[in-house]
Amino acid sequence: MPDTADHREFVKPFVYEDLGTKALHFSICEIQSRMQIQRPHALDLDYTRTMMAFLLFVPPPELMGMIGLGGGSLAKFCHHHLSGTRIKVVEINPHVIALRDQFQVPPDDARLQVRRGDGADFVRQTRDRLDVLLVDGFDHEGQPPELCSQAFYDDCRAALRADGMLVANLHTAHPEFSRHVARIERAFDGDALFVGDGECSNTIAFAGSGLSAGSARPGVLRKPGPLDRQAWDDLMPAFARVVGALHEQRSGAQGRTDR
Repeated sequence: MPDTADHREFVKPFVYEDLGTKALHFSICEIQSRMQIQRPHALDLDYTRTMMAFLLFVPPPELMGMIGLGGGSLAKFCHHHLSGTRIKVVEINPHVIALRDQFQVPPDDARLQVRRGDGADFVRQTRDRLDVLLVDGFDHEGQPPELCSQAFYDDCRAALRADGMLVANLHTAHPEFSRHVARIERAFDGDALFVGDGECSNTIAFAGSGLSAGSARPGVLRKPGPLDRQAWDDLMPAFARVVGALHEQRSGAQGRTDR
């Protein structure tokens, strides 16, 4: 992908390390990514664990797109656990990409490609049809407007296979949060689920036909096949919250139908 952002100045993130973790920050008040030093492939922040709940709705993807590298938590986890998945990561900030070795993001190989580029351009221009698209693109000012416009979400749907799924990390306190929710619902004809993370700062949007046709059922929580027991123990509370939100949404829809 051509580099379309040479004219911009990018803020350099910094790394904060303590005895057990290493974190990427743009400001001391906001953590962009955090890694457990002894378990570098684990997902340490709850919103990332919640995003992986797409495995409840769709099969392990053959081709996955990611917008936003950060400390590489999701890219590492998927590369490690989803052995049959090819992953294309687009990150606009070159200073973030420069830190990939510090966060033990594996080098590019046949299954992982990290490229510098604009996420909005990526979904608009890609010729591939993605099985899953993870959007976690934040900068020092929060959610870039280019990654939460109606055109962007429309392009996300167009970049997916018919049965593909968008998973987007939204900032719950954003002043236009409700507008972002409405745009996703419009782009996906209402086939969307919104789940708050356990830390109450992020909301994860799942959008796509897999919500209605997928394997997730209220009251049923099974370990997805690609995950080992330790990963499942880490992810299960977040996945249970997603299943609970799905149950609440379906119950509400049924109640409106019965009136």
